[in-house]
Amino acid sequence: MVSLVIRPNDSISDSTKLLTKEYGTASNIKSHVNRLSVLSAITSAQQCLKQYSRVPANGLVVYCGTILTDEGKERKLSTAFEPFKPINTTLYMCDNKFHVEALQELLENDSSFGFIVIDGNGCLFGQVTGNTRKVIRQFTVDLPKKHGRGGQSAARFGRLRMEKRHNYIRKVSEEAVNAFIANDKVTETGIVVAGSAEFKHELQKSDLLDPRIKARIVDTVDVSYGGINGFDQAISLSQGALANVKLVQESKLIGKFFDELSLDTGKYAYGLESTLKALDMGVVETLIVWENLDVNRVILRGLDGNDVERFLTPAQEGDRSNYMDKDTGVELEFKEKMPLLEWLADIYREKGAELELVTDCSSLGSQFVKGFGGIGGMLRYKMDMSHLEENNENDMYYDDDEEVEEDEDDDYFF
Repeated sequence: MVSLVIRPNDSISDSTKLLTKEYGTASNIKSHVNRLSVLSAITSAQQCLKQYSRVPANGLVVYCGTILTDEGKERKLSTAFEPFKPINTTLYMCDNKFHVEALQELLENDSSFGFIVIDGNGCLFGQVTGNTRKVIRQFTVDLPKKHGRGGQSAARFGRLRMEKRHNYIRKVSEEAVNAFIANDKVTETGIVVAGSAEFKHELQKSDLLDPRIKARIVDTVDVSYGGINGFDQAISLSQGALANVKLVQESKLIGKFFDELSLDTGKYAYGLESTLKALDMGVVETLIVWENLDVNRVILRGLDGNDVERFLTPAQEGDRSNYMDKDTGVELEFKEKMPLLEWLADIYREKGAELELVTDCSSLGSQFVKGFGGIGGMLRYKMDMSHLEENNENDMYYDDDEEVEEDEDDDYFF
């Protein structure tokens, strides 16, 4: 199986040359079966690259090889696609599996942070998302030094110098609005201001800088360079502040959830059974899930041919009674299994919810995981969850294709 990852700024021709070189190397593999498999995968990857004249804006990922289907049969697979956001990794691997680590890194953190790197030579506006950095815009400036040439009075030269510095701060403030504000909202989770001189402090103190941007400044760092080098140095120096921003946001979210519980508003659900039932009914506005929640969604084939859905922890998976029909005690046929987190990531938009993954690094996060099972939700309106709790046994074992008859007299809501 061949895995090929190309960064946005790389060229298709370089990757084609790499595959040609690898094809020549693979021709020397002694095992006839392995040699044919590798050569076939590389040829498929070369054909995929021919469909592109240049690398897409977010990069290119190519997977080619022979896979085993659920029935145990071999099938050739060849796919190429552009990631959903820029990828910052170059990879070529020929292995007995596809390497998706680079794609997993893109999913780890969706928070976007803005950077303003300013000094006496110019200003750079950048953006960091996960492990990917991007320069939004950059410009240079020619400011007068403290000492002027002859023929000018010191007072006049000082006024001209301060006027140009003021205009420079004004331009930086205007460009910051263009870089970090869209639809009257700041697009970044936090903003870091970096520089090697006093300009970074003057910018923050200035009334010219938009108050919305000032409110999002999370750190100010001293860097030795401007431009790209200063941008890289600022990213390294501000890692602690950026991590703290994520924890603060996480604590605010879980704190809001706890407020709903303490006020007994009825606009909340917690625990696996109640939360999934509320999600299925479309009443969950914000779904909060621990990022390491170890629960699988298991699909079994019922006695009537319909699918039966069950949510099991690894310990429950080892109990054969969880694979049996409740009424007859007959063991059901296993069909498929996938992690609950993956399933929720696929369906939460269909249910009209927002998915928020949290950690147990903060005190509130640890309390949420240990006390509430690591899954809960804030609801759109007040709802009587006691009715759902009485039917938890039925909630976790139901047929996807069966229609449930509802009693018109049942009152689910206040």
